[in-house]
Amino acid sequence: MNRYAWGITLTLACGLAEAGTLRCGSKLINEGDRAFEVERKCGAPDHRDLVGYTGGYHGGRELVIEEWVYGPDNGMLSILTFQGNRLVRIETKRAD
Repeated sequence: MNRYAWGITLTLACGLAEAGTLRCGSKLINEGDRAFEVERKCGAPDHRDLVGYTGGYHGGRELVIEEWVYGPDNGMLSILTFQGNRLVRIETKRAD
């Protein structure tokens, strides 16, 4: 594999890993993890917000939507969105 192809492969692999994975120390959390698993690996969040509820898509039940914020760590915030106790989104944002 030439150097150009290797660089594209590495960039794509890093982009895919970043989309649904977050490192907490030496441990990784992934979209789909349960809240207790995330808290065990990352500790208690620095900030926690109740965002709202789903529209009852899961058998007519509403699910709680929560955001957990970690950081800033090296100037970046990690914002984790949970829906019904499952991690559904991992975002990183530069701290203001």
